[in-house]
Amino acid sequence: MPDVVVLGAGIVGVCVAIHLQRRGRDVLLVDRTEPGHETSFGNAGIIQREGVRPRAFPRNFKTLLRIAANRGLDSRYELSALPGYAPALAQYWWHSAPERYRKIVADYAPLIAHSVSEHAELIAAAGAGDLIDKKGWTLLFRTEERRDNAYAEADRDAQEYGVEHAKLDAAGLARAEPSLRIRAAGALHWIEPWTVRDPGALVAAYVALFTQGGGTVAVGDARTLRESGSGWTVDTSAGPASAAEAVLALGPWAGEVTRKLGYHLPLFIKRGYHREYREVPGVTLNRPVLDIETGFLLAPMRRGIRLTTGAEFAHYHAPQNHSQLDGSEAVARQLLELGDRLDDAPWMGARPCTPDMKPVVGRAPAHRSLWFAFGHAHHGLTLGAVTGRLLGELMVGETPFLNLEPFAAERFRGGKARGR
Repeated sequence: MPDVVVLGAGIVGVCVAIHLQRRGRDVLLVDRTEPGHETSFGNAGIIQREGVRPRAFPRNFKTLLRIAANRGLDSRYELSALPGYAPALAQYWWHSAPERYRKIVADYAPLIAHSVSEHAELIAAAGAGDLIDKKGWTLLFRTEERRDNAYAEADRDAQEYGVEHAKLDAAGLARAEPSLRIRAAGALHWIEPWTVRDPGALVAAYVALFTQGGGTVAVGDARTLRESGSGWTVDTSAGPASAAEAVLALGPWAGEVTRKLGYHLPLFIKRGYHREYREVPGVTLNRPVLDIETGFLLAPMRRGIRLTTGAEFAHYHAPQNHSQLDGSEAVARQLLELGDRLDDAPWMGARPCTPDMKPVVGRAPAHRSLWFAFGHAHHGLTLGAVTGRLLGELMVGETPFLNLEPFAAERFRGGKARGR
C-alpha cells in the first residue's frame, strides 16, 4: 500500500508527487486521463517570474461597462452561468480593492520569486532542458496610455520585488520581433521568465522522473475518494487503491471533490481556448507576445504558433463558444502572419480560481490526513514546482521554506467541513 495517493496528474500534482518521493514517501499518482493532458496541456507555456500581481477584478467603471457589453476579446461570459458565479465574483471584486489587493500581492510575491528556480532544478533532473527557452516574454501596447501605466507599474515591481524588465519603444520592439506587422506604441520585455515550448511534454518529463524514482501512475476517478479506516481509498482501473494520506491537486475539479467531503470553498473557473498554426517560412516569433489591449497571446511552440485566449465565464460542461477565439485569430493574423490551423478543433480547458487570487495549499482543516494543492488560476505552470516543494516539506514535518499560512483553506468561511 502506498503512503500517499496524489489525485491529479497535472503540473501541480506531479510536482507534489516528486517532492514527496524525494522525502521517502511511496506515492501513487492518479488521474482520469494521461498525465498533463488537461489544464496543464493548454497554457501559454510561461513560467512567470514577473507575475507578482495576480489578475485582479477590474474596478474601473469604463472597463466594467466594456466587459458587461460582452463583446471584448479579453473576457466573455455565458449569461445563464452568471448566477452561479455571482457569490465568488462578488468576493473577487471585494478582494480586488486596492488596500486588500496590496496585501494579496505581498503574500503572493514570495511564491513567484521561486517559480523559475524551483522549476530549474526539476527541469535539470528530468533532462527536459530542450523544452525550455530563457529569453523571457513580451507585453505589447497599442496605446501610449496603456504603455505608460504599465511602465510605471513595472518600475514599482522592480523596486519592491526585484522583477527585471526592459522597456522597448516602437523601434526596439520592431528589432526584437521583426515579423510583427503593426507598429506598436511600445512593449515591456520581461527578462527573467522561462518559456516552455510544449507544456504537456514538460509534465510528461516530470512524470518520467517520478516513475524512474519508483513512483506509480494509475488511471482513476477522484470523485470516488472516500475515507477508509485511518486513510483513504480511491477507485482505479486496477481496482481500489488505499493510502494513509491523500492530496487533492485537482485544478478545476477540486470543488466537486471537496464539496463531497463537506467543504464549501468559493472556487470558480475561467475557461480558455487555444489553437495552433503552422509557422510561415521566413516569419519568426522569438518570444511569446501578449497583445494586452486585445487580450490574446501568441507563443512559439514545438508544433507551431499557439494562440491562447483570455477568460470565458461559463459552465464547465457548456458547449464550446468559439467567438472569442475566432475574433482573437482575426486580430492575431493582422499582428503576425500565421499559417494553416494545425488542429481540426480548438483545445479548451479551465483555470481553477479563488476569489482572493491565491492558491489553496496545506492541510485540509477537518481531515488530518488530507491535503490541498489547487486554485492556482493563471499560474498553475508557474507555481507547480514551488507548490510541490512546499507541500512536500509540510507533509513530512519539515518547516516549509516559505510561510504557507496565507494559502490555508481556513481563510475562507467554507474552509471547514460541515458537521465536523
